[in-house]
Amino acid sequence: MRKLWVLLFIGSISSFAQPVKIAKLKYDGGGDWYANKTALPNLIEFCNEQINTNLALSEDVVDVGSPDLFLYPYVYMTGHGNVLFNNAQVENLRSYLTSGGFLHIDDNYGLDQFVRIEMKKVFPELEFVEIPFDHPIYHQKFDFDDGLPKIHQHDGKPPRGYGIIYEGQLVCFYSYECDLGNGWEDQSVYNDPQEVRFEALKMGANIISYAFTAEL
Repeated sequence: MRKLWVLLFIGSISSFAQPVKIAKLKYDGGGDWYANKTALPNLIEFCNEQINTNLALSEDVVDVGSPDLFLYPYVYMTGHGNVLFNNAQVENLRSYLTSGGFLHIDDNYGLDQFVRIEMKKVFPELEFVEIPFDHPIYHQKFDFDDGLPKIHQHDGKPPRGYGIIYEGQLVCFYSYECDLGNGWEDQSVYNDPQEVRFEALKMGANIISYAFTAEL
């Protein structure tokens, strides 16, 4: 499936191609999966301008247990609160990720303690590992030699990029103590300095590029 999405990514560079959709993940548990309402549209616009993609201008919403999950090469998960996957959702998400799909989890503050438990259900045999700074996800269109940029302070810890590696391939990237999505939001939402927002958008574009083109 990843090879199909590589072709879609290459095709999306053409202005004549059908726009490619990305999606935000809807999950149970009461957490605000719908947070960062302006984030993905701004990231999409940036990617279309800076890395020549032809992404549809608004994201879809897809439930973690829906068969429609397989329609999207990149799925974004965010929020502050509780996350809960039932058995069918666990099976569906694992199938998606092991078939070439890519999940980006972006802790909007407070997600960490919940999402680690639920992702352990998806990959009981695997752990989140810190992604080294020389990994290709940090060196697509833009180079991040020191890993993730620090967008919001939260607990004041350094930003960390974690991942789940399945059969040698990064299938889930987890941005922690960083809050890329807040950096993608309209400036009126958080009023971050323009240079901070630009760093967040550049890293987001790298993740999109990696999700579409990395071989499984």
